[in-house]
Amino acid sequence: MFGMEYFGGVILFLLIALAVSMFRILREYERGVIFMLGRFYKVKGPGLIIVIPILQQMVRVDLRTVVMDVPTQDVISRDNVSVQVNAVIYFRVLDPERAIIQVENYLEATSQLSQTTLRSVLGQHELDDMLAERESLNADIQKILDQQTAAWGIKVANVELKHVDLNETMVRAIAKQAEAERERRAKVIHAMGESEAAEKLAEAAEILSHQEKALQLRYLQTLVEIAGDKSSTIVFPVPMDLFEKFRSS
Repeated sequence: MFGMEYFGGVILFLLIALAVSMFRILREYERGVIFMLGRFYKVKGPGLIIVIPILQQMVRVDLRTVVMDVPTQDVISRDNVSVQVNAVIYFRVLDPERAIIQVENYLEATSQLSQTTLRSVLGQHELDDMLAERESLNADIQKILDQQTAAWGIKVANVELKHVDLNETMVRAIAKQAEAERERRAKVIHAMGESEAAEKLAEAAEILSHQEKALQLRYLQTLVEIAGDKSSTIVFPVPMDLFEKFRSS
């Protein structure tokens, strides 16, 4: 009699535990992919859902945006420069069914695809593009990843290149190139200034050559500037043209 009561208690406990295990709670950002005897049944959630033990199995899927670091990749640019590049990608699951059924591990698959795409895209560009055109490269990588992961129910929202590391030899070469470019620009600017100054001097000489009074005023102005110097003795020639009027009088 005692054995029957004990056995009945065990059965009751198992039934209660089985009934409790039927209820699952999914958060707002979670979905449950339900399989009925191994076949896809439906996607449930969020909130309180019922999963029939033994007959049904549930796989949780997080719908929040995932921030994934792409490990550093060795890339050879189109101009044969070896660089090390790493990046970060932002993606989220849009279709839980395809994310579970179409690929074994969508996180690992997305990570591996990101690495190969990063090497492939950057290898088609020169080093200057990697350093100066990051926004364009980010957009190209994001577009390719988004197209390929769409079959897995994943949306790649953004890709950002974090670092483009060069070896010391390339850093010194780029520094020399930048210095040479600065010197070239300085020489061009100096030459342009000399050219403009020569043009203005030629115009002034042309005006003075036709205006006698202007030439005399310029001469007197020069004398005033010399008189302001600290020199005690000043020797200067006096043009005889200044005395022509006195002679005629």
